[in-house]
Amino acid sequence: MIRKIEKKEIRNRIHRRIRRKLSGTAERPRLAVFRSVAHIYAQVIDDAQGQTLVSASSVDKDGKSKGGNVAAAKAIGKLVAERAKEKGIKSVVFDRGGYQYHGRVKALADAAREAGLEF
Repeated sequence: MIRKIEKKEIRNRIHRRIRRKLSGTAERPRLAVFRSVAHIYAQVIDDAQGQTLVSASSVDKDGKSKGGNVAAAKAIGKLVAERAKEKGIKSVVFDRGGYQYHGRVKALADAAREAGLEF
């Protein structure tokens, strides 16, 4: 019997393949995106030290964005870029997390670029 592969497992395989090719450093950390049905999360990570430098999500208590829609993704992209700039981070490596570069992921990336992050 052929086993059916779940969507989550496929995404995890793609994400592992992407992560083999890219990693964040202190000079150019990784902007990682995770999305669920209800929310979207973004982290700027230094993989050399294994530390999250900056994070933002639609779950945060800042009250600016709620939910996991495109508008929330834009707000989170702008917020994570502003927080990164406060910490002196100008350039990042974008990690789409195994998701297609479309919709909410693209909206977050575009908003982060517009707010001043380079990638």
